[in-house]
Amino acid sequence: MIILTILVFIFILGLLVFVHELGHFIIAKRARMKVEEFGFGFPPRLFGFKKGETTYSVNAIPLGGFVKILGEEGVNDDPRAFANGTFGARLATLLAGVGMNFVLGWVLLLIGFAFVGVPVGIEQGADIGNARISQAHLTVVAVQAGSPAERAGFKHGDAILAIDNVTFTDIESMIAYNQAHLGQTETYKLQRGREVIFRDVEPRVNPPPGSGPVGFEPAIIANATYPFGEALRLSLAAFMDKASAIFVAFGQLIRNLVGTGKLAEGLSGPVGIAVLTKDFATLGLIYLVQFTAILSINLGIINAMPFPALDGGRVLFLIIEKIRGAKSLKLESHANTIGFILLLVLMAAVTFNDIGRFSEQFKRLFERIL
Repeated sequence: MIILTILVFIFILGLLVFVHELGHFIIAKRARMKVEEFGFGFPPRLFGFKKGETTYSVNAIPLGGFVKILGEEGVNDDPRAFANGTFGARLATLLAGVGMNFVLGWVLLLIGFAFVGVPVGIEQGADIGNARISQAHLTVVAVQAGSPAERAGFKHGDAILAIDNVTFTDIESMIAYNQAHLGQTETYKLQRGREVIFRDVEPRVNPPPGSGPVGFEPAIIANATYPFGEALRLSLAAFMDKASAIFVAFGQLIRNLVGTGKLAEGLSGPVGIAVLTKDFATLGLIYLVQFTAILSINLGIINAMPFPALDGGRVLFLIIEKIRGAKSLKLESHANTIGFILLLVLMAAVTFNDIGRFSEQFKRLFERIL
């Protein structure tokens, strides 16, 4: 499972960054800019070939890709250099990576709704449209902090197969069973992806307000697929909902960082994404597709931010250049360098925070490796 998680993590990050760079590549080519190299992965180079004026390379670090366009970094006399392109061509090239991440996120959502399936609640009265339903289970959809469920290791997406060898088909009967066994040890049989696990919990006699005896929120979740037309509509709506939620979350993150100087508690970097990849891969393909779609939309929004070293920052300088009627290549270069350093510092802080949050999981990982 460890090797599979690593491979899935590399594939997902590689796909997201590769698609992003592919957007830059396609638009730069269409704008007749001189693309010197389009690389899959990051150097050192493993092998490559040249077709026309562009070198296509495969590199040793498979976490994305890059596009090298003539004249991106400064003044160049070649009329096909990036800096000598029209305002519209340069703007489209810079925004193409963000656009491709948005397209990928939407396409993955569409694949989920139309083919792979999406998890939906099918409690009585729920409107599921023309969905084709399969694999309905009583499922954990939230775990309260500090609860017996959290201490026992319950996770979002766990299907509840039985409690003390008693099976349940509705939420009310399961709640009644827990109420009848307050203060007694119960054994939950859970399914997490393809793995069946057992967890012992003791329902609390006096749970805190708003929390049940065991401390998790149940729902009847099924795998739903839709006719293509309806899947198209639902995927577009889901894309807008997720993009809006991510945008709002980033606004809150920035306000928190500026106001308190602290990172948001739920913020994750590569380490956190690796741990989440393991969790979603364990739950199954329908969850992994949704997770990858969210990551792609997330990456697009991040790169659209008007911060130096990001695509949004370069667009901002391009707009300033258009308003002033003059290039500020040296100022832009310095700003991008400083922005890149700040991003590295932020990444280091997030990584350090992730290691602290997931220290127990890393401890168990190393124990299994050694």
